[in-house]
Amino acid sequence: MNTGTDDARKQNVACLSVFSNLFLTVAKILTGVSIGSVSIISEGIHSGMDLLASCIAYFSVRKSAEPPDADHAFGHGKYEDASGLVEALLIVLAAGIIIWEACHKLISGGEMVSLDLLYAGMIVMGISAVMNFFVSQRLMKVAKETESIALESDAWHLRTDVLTSAGVFAGLVLIQITHLVFLDSVIAIIVALLILREAYSLIRRSFADLMDESLSEDEVILIKEIICRHANEFTNFHSLKTRRSGPNRFVEFHLMMPHATPLDAAHAVLKGIENELVAEMPRTSVIVHLDPCDGRCGRPECTFVCKVMGK
Repeated sequence: MNTGTDDARKQNVACLSVFSNLFLTVAKILTGVSIGSVSIISEGIHSGMDLLASCIAYFSVRKSAEPPDADHAFGHGKYEDASGLVEALLIVLAAGIIIWEACHKLISGGEMVSLDLLYAGMIVMGISAVMNFFVSQRLMKVAKETESIALESDAWHLRTDVLTSAGVFAGLVLIQITHLVFLDSVIAIIVALLILREAYSLIRRSFADLMDESLSEDEVILIKEIICRHANEFTNFHSLKTRRSGPNRFVEFHLMMPHATPLDAAHAVLKGIENELVAEMPRTSVIVHLDPCDGRCGRPECTFVCKVMGK
């Protein structure tokens, strides 16, 4: 794995997201104001939040790429987790603004939608859906390959934008056919509810990493399988702890060795386990505590039957 190359790819694709969102934000808001469409303006606000989120993601992937220093001995991966939480809160704010404006227009009537200019809105929504589809695909590909929660959050932002843009496009077609302009506000509220659902998912994932929640069950099982490949070289292992910080994983456990095992031999065992963990789970930092086993069975910290006693 080339960490430097991964960091460069993350920054490049984050920059692409920034410029695409900047273009779409300006296009949607200008078109929405010209037509008087609250659904298009709401999409402009959504893209504006996506733009801000993309800027935050770009900043976070740059910071997370910095090596550990005296003040951040475990690296800067939490910047990505924090950015995911900030992005989610921005989404909640955007959804609140959209619902407020849409409800106000439904109650008061507001400005009438210009039916003559609806085609311009359809074109902008169509361009938005297509652009965000391809940019989100690129973001998600790099996010999965580099295990970046910041880029994955940004990709989900844009994937939601694809759906909402398509929904607004369909709504504009209905307004053009039926001339029922109140549908514009109804569509805007639906867009906002979809955005809130996205925000909940992002908050949950980001908060889990910030609170040092354990790695997924599948990842923990893989870690145990790798350790157990060396079962004939140690007596026991226990106190397995895992967590994630941005794209980085941290694994810690105690390895029990027969009491008379030389230090260099014990070190060779733990290095073999560590190398396999890093090979199969890139960006993993492993801390192993060596414990001597005196042959007493029934110890509460043991996870396996002690082989020293032949049981």
